[in-house]
Amino acid sequence: MSIQCFAVEYNLCGVMKMRYQHIKDLREDADLSQAKMAKILNCSQQVYSNYELGQRDIPTAILIALAKYHKTTTDYILGLTDKR
Repeated sequence: MSIQCFAVEYNLCGVMKMRYQHIKDLREDADLSQAKMAKILNCSQQVYSNYELGQRDIPTAILIALAKYHKTTTDYILGLTDKR
């Protein structure tokens, strides 16, 4: 039983790491600084940095705004697909 739980937690952590890496990759591919991306999203640079570092959950409204801005899907940002 504890082995199953460990596997589930490991998979969830993997998905979360992918999400944060995807938003960083999207930002860098668009040649944007964290400060510029934060301004687009109407949040502080520190808050946006925390999203990329995985230190703060990404609110649904921000997730949708990121997907629209980068012309991708929320599934890509969430790491549910590798297809942009």
